[in-house]
Amino acid sequence: MKKYFLLFLSISFLLSCVPSKNLIYLQGEPIQEKGIKRINNIPYKLQVDDVLNIDIKSSDQKMVAIFVKQSGGNSNQNIGPESSYFSGYSIDSYGNIRMPTLGEINVLGYTTEEVRKKIENELNKYFKNKDDIFVSVKLAGIKYTIIGEINNPGPKVIFQNKVSIIDAISNSGNITIVGDRKRVEIIRNSTSGIQKYTIDLTDISAFNSDVFYIKPNDIINIIPLKQKTWGTGTTGLQTFTTVISVITLLYSTVILAKNL
Repeated sequence: MKKYFLLFLSISFLLSCVPSKNLIYLQGEPIQEKGIKRINNIPYKLQVDDVLNIDIKSSDQKMVAIFVKQSGGNSNQNIGPESSYFSGYSIDSYGNIRMPTLGEINVLGYTTEEVRKKIENELNKYFKNKDDIFVSVKLAGIKYTIIGEINNPGPKVIFQNKVSIIDAISNSGNITIVGDRKRVEIIRNSTSGIQKYTIDLTDISAFNSDVFYIKPNDIINIIPLKQKTWGTGTTGLQTFTTVISVITLLYSTVILAKNL
């Protein structure tokens, strides 16, 4: 009986403990690239609820003032990233942004570069010197939702123009010990439909993945490891405690049955 007990305990340890190699991010040696590689070379196309930070500059400050929100002024130098996000131009359900004087401009499905050119073309109707206009269009922040085995799940916003999946996970309290870092899912809604990708964050080659940098409105799903499904614990101590609890319960049941 003792022999079978030790065998059962040993197997439980082996099956339920999470190897350290499954918990360490970006393992391996980086591959030296001989040339410059473009990462995520497909420009992001704007969607409903994206927020744009639009900056217009010119030597004619009075003229610029009639095209920008009064709360934002003609520059974003004196406001923080969060203020810039909430005071930016949100794309409505029809795919439009509404700017002072210029009115509604449809930007749905356009890149930020294409939107910049559209705004410049509209401004050229008002400015005599076209070379005197400088327009900048950027995403005011990257909104994403993270679910599954993460310490702080839910919708998040990072006030940057470019966000990696490592940034997103770090901003969400890191993956739990029973989260599968080898099969992190990214669900992305694009103009061509919903797509699902998988990335292995334990491998240094993740840097070369097309989904290493997330897009606005991405859903990041952290899948649980099998250890959580088994429910026997993720460390040796947890496994030992669980096994002892089960055996104690079984032993107590047997003793009780004999006394009846």
